[in-house]
Amino acid sequence: MRSRLRTAVTGLLVVVATTGSAQQPPPGHDPLAGNFFPPELIMQHQQALGLNDEQRTYLIGEIQRAQGQATGVQWRLQGALEKLGALVGQERVDEGQVLSQLDSLLALEREMKRIQITLLVRLKNRLTSQQQAYLESTPQMVEQRLRRQLPPRED
Repeated sequence: MRSRLRTAVTGLLVVVATTGSAQQPPPGHDPLAGNFFPPELIMQHQQALGLNDEQRTYLIGEIQRAQGQATGVQWRLQGALEKLGALVGQERVDEGQVLSQLDSLLALEREMKRIQITLLVRLKNRLTSQQQAYLESTPQMVEQRLRRQLPPRED
């Protein structure tokens, strides 16, 4: 039964993913890539960036806030996925219930993305132009730009 449930959920997720990818921009084109700095990158370079106490306190607070929110959403997301799996694992699938549960699942995914983007925006906005330029010159960001085929930012 559990194997059948996993197979059904996996199949559903493949259908959802491939349907969504038909409407996606071409591979390699990510309009957000290279425009934000991962929190780990900022932490790894905090000394070189010369973060002041106010920046450090703010960044730590925002990261902790986002982690707390994300953990709650992850729990709800897992519960919604399990419920969807149970619905599609039945011999007769109620389309209305499945679509309603799918809407709930997608709303949670949207909430997770919103938490992530909010954090990235707040971190970037707290950095000075010089700090951003430094991070853009790090090997991680240069490599990311090359992988995504993005031109370097011009200020």
